[in-house]
Amino acid sequence: MSLDWSACRNARDLGGLPTADGGRIRAGALWRTGHHDRLPVAAAQAARDGGVSRVVDLRWSWELEHRPSPFAGDSVYRHVPMINDVLDYVPPPDTYAPMLDHNRERIGTAVRAVAEAPPGPVVVHCHAGRDRTGVLVALLLRLAGVDHAVIADDYARTEGCSPQPMLHTLAHLDERYGGVEPYLLQTGTGVAVQQALRSRLRDQDLSCPADGSGSAASRPDVVG
Repeated sequence: MSLDWSACRNARDLGGLPTADGGRIRAGALWRTGHHDRLPVAAAQAARDGGVSRVVDLRWSWELEHRPSPFAGDSVYRHVPMINDVLDYVPPPDTYAPMLDHNRERIGTAVRAVAEAPPGPVVVHCHAGRDRTGVLVALLLRLAGVDHAVIADDYARTEGCSPQPMLHTLAHLDERYGGVEPYLLQTGTGVAVQQALRSRLRDQDLSCPADGSGSAASRPDVVG
């Protein structure tokens, strides 16, 4: 699937990332980007024509007022604010652990918006495609079996990011909740939905080059 999100910040296909059991994330199944208000009309139409099945917008409502999504009137669009309107914590600079702890219900809604999408590519985004998008993508990739280091490495490809905050976040996920599956159960995302997500995200061909050549850093189709 060739989709052009180059007008968006931090846009890339997560396809090709290796899983711990030798599999990989399916090409074109999951994209991450920043906001879409500068996406050319032709590019937005190409995304529709290319079969994008869902656009999951994680921004607050007030952000939409300033930068409306070009997909807002489309049936594929879902506005799912991932953070509570009023923060009851101070976001630390080195971890997203409080985001996990304080926004479980909203995070579960966002996860299910991906899981319940019709067949086809899913695009998730917030404003910069960094914090909220990074956490949601990390949970989805971890559920699909991608290792902490690989997730953090992809996160570090986002402008202005290093791997440490995501590594700390994933360590908190394991230490406090026992891993991604128990955490998602607390968000209201049941076992069947979790399994559907794995099937959606994972390539059916479980072979993955041992040298890591299937990783995101080596793919020519990454935009942004």
